[in-house]
Amino acid sequence: QELKECSGHVFVDSVPEFCLPETELLDLSTVDVILISNYHCMMALPYITEYTGFTGTVYATEPTVQIGRLLMEELVNSIERVPKAQSASMWKNKEVQRLLPAPLKDAVEVSMWRKCYTMPEVNAALSKIQLVGYSQKIELFGAVQVTPLSSGYALGSSNWIIQSHYEKVSYVSGSSLLTTHPQPMDQASLKNSDVLILTGLTQIPTANPDGMVGEFCSNLAMTVRNGGNVLVPCYPSGVIYDLLECLYQYIDSAGLSNVPFYFISPVANSSLEFSQIFAEWLCHNKQTKVYLPEPPFPHAELIQTNKLKHYPSIHGDFSNDFKQPCVVFTGHPSLRFGDVVHFMELWGKSSLNTVIFTEPDFSYLDALAPYQPLAMKCVYCPIDTRLNFIQVSKLLKEVQPLHVVCPEQYTQPPPTQSHRTDLMIDCQPPAMSYRRAEVLTLPYKRRYEKIEIMPDVS
Repeated sequence: QELKECSGHVFVDSVPEFCLPETELLDLSTVDVILISNYHCMMALPYITEYTGFTGTVYATEPTVQIGRLLMEELVNSIERVPKAQSASMWKNKEVQRLLPAPLKDAVEVSMWRKCYTMPEVNAALSKIQLVGYSQKIELFGAVQVTPLSSGYALGSSNWIIQSHYEKVSYVSGSSLLTTHPQPMDQASLKNSDVLILTGLTQIPTANPDGMVGEFCSNLAMTVRNGGNVLVPCYPSGVIYDLLECLYQYIDSAGLSNVPFYFISPVANSSLEFSQIFAEWLCHNKQTKVYLPEPPFPHAELIQTNKLKHYPSIHGDFSNDFKQPCVVFTGHPSLRFGDVVHFMELWGKSSLNTVIFTEPDFSYLDALAPYQPLAMKCVYCPIDTRLNFIQVSKLLKEVQPLHVVCPEQYTQPPPTQSHRTDLMIDCQPPAMSYRRAEVLTLPYKRRYEKIEIMPDVS
């Protein structure tokens, strides 16, 4: 009863479930501090603060917390709105699972997967976060100091420096050197690190974000001109701001000014407003607009001129205003829940329509698999502004850490392109790599300690 077959693929027919962070190796009640790098990294926080013995402190910047709240709220809302009668558990039995076709038989730690948290749990988790600002030094137990730095990737996204009086460890997560809407990356503060821990590089090292945005706009225009609709499965924050900005510049020249753009999400309104509020977290040319006074993002003008309309869901006002052909931005990028499911079913049977994937987090072929056979066109324009290998090599040459620590897959070419030695980290001395569930001893020795001593004792 729990499995369904569709075009040769087997799927679990159940409430969506989520893979939690590793909790068995690590007793979370012994963790003192969690540092959150960006809002995509905090989606599991309620599972940690509400379901484990964790009693420590969580630090994050204000946009990270507020936009993280929106992402969680959208998730909870999408899943609670369409309750599923059954929850599948028998397929998780190890004896059964190993007989299933891939990718089910290869799924990791399925017994640990959990249903979505609730809004009260989200609020409880977020109430435990302490807000911090860039370059603010936070003293931890008189032993070390932690400092968030702008990482240039998303509103409020941070890299972290953890230092004692004589040693310095930098933690570099999702970071970007491209000029998009967030404040630029602070590289200078990473210099003189004893160890630099590197993670969160781009998931698509061969795709150029600028080229992908161009392809996104031209595919969108071509579909609409031919009388088709465009569906963009997206998160309610982040890349969508840049896409709307590019479309704003592109609409008139491409003759699309009477095509309606719809942004559908339970948090659409808050997301569009937040992006205009967090001025001090934006790049310089967007900050200056705030003092003009002019909205930093052009989507404000798109809303005023009625080109962009936003709705909490497809029910109610949207169904009255809905005109085709149109462009719809909605979630979830996995195509497993949210209003995107409705549009896949509504538009999937016509080859005039196009779905454009911009989020790199999910394989678009896996996302589409339950909807096959599909007549609508599918375009993959993944936009991931995080560091690629060329940028990382340049960054490491500039900040010159004594040691680099990174996941094993960064130290070798991708399995599908074993000849591409440019798609790996190149640094001196060679990076120290780690795998899942491996315990590392970091390569530095503490040689000095600062102490205070009474004069008569000395």
